[in-house]
Amino acid sequence: MLCLTRSILIRHVSQKKGGFQGVNSFLADSSSGNLKSFRLGFRETPVASVEQENNRLDFFKEMKLRFLNFKKHKYLEEVEHFQNLAELQSPKFMVIACVDSRVCPCNILGFEPGEAFMVRNVANLVPSFEKGPTETNAALEFAVNTLQVENIFVIGHSNCAGIQALMSMKNNSSSFVEKWVGTAEVARLRTEAQASHLSFDQQCKHCEKEAINLSLHNLLSYPWIKERVRKQLLCIHGGYYDFVNCTFQKWTLDTTETTTFSSKAFQFWFSVFSMAP
Repeated sequence: MLCLTRSILIRHVSQKKGGFQGVNSFLADSSSGNLKSFRLGFRETPVASVEQENNRLDFFKEMKLRFLNFKKHKYLEEVEHFQNLAELQSPKFMVIACVDSRVCPCNILGFEPGEAFMVRNVANLVPSFEKGPTETNAALEFAVNTLQVENIFVIGHSNCAGIQALMSMKNNSSSFVEKWVGTAEVARLRTEAQASHLSFDQQCKHCEKEAINLSLHNLLSYPWIKERVRKQLLCIHGGYYDFVNCTFQKWTLDTTETTTFSSKAFQFWFSVFSMAP
């Protein structure tokens, strides 16, 4: 659905119908309710209905209320803290998470403003240093070299569409998504070697964790990360959020192992609560 402003509509119709006479005719048609769509070039472009527009405005009204609630109950109650943050940020964590709308780390793990420098991309991937610049390693460079974070936390999740695309992609794809997730091809190959007897869904679940571990290893391909890890100034962690069962797994890369992947301090976070029927 494409929403166009009145000025754009006027410009379009004046070109098509011959000046303002055509515009007046066009506006008269639209005000009488006869207008369903108009032709832009060779494409038929529907005009948003009043009901759809009202729904959109209602959502922004809700967003405004959320902001005002944040200001009243968070910002104004901790105004000194937020004023300090306005001058300087010193987060302890650099978080790399997926863009999926269901897995916001601030909601799941409760990161407060100033606690985590964050970048989100499809399938929470970290390309190796040799792959060249991306927005992900640009954020990493700033977090590690300028902010000097103490932890890098790569967080994956269940039912990841990016990993599903990786597991089903074909060669020579022109898709932006598949070209991006293709940077984790090694994770797919490992999954196919280790889990080929499983169903596709189970293979994807396996690959979701393989991709996290691949990203953890790729982090060590950046000289400035590897150096701070060597000096024990920086730790690298992986996390996996299963939103089907609401459980979380966390582990730390064991950097004493240089040839094969090894993790330590593995934790499984869950709790049993009574749920309404």
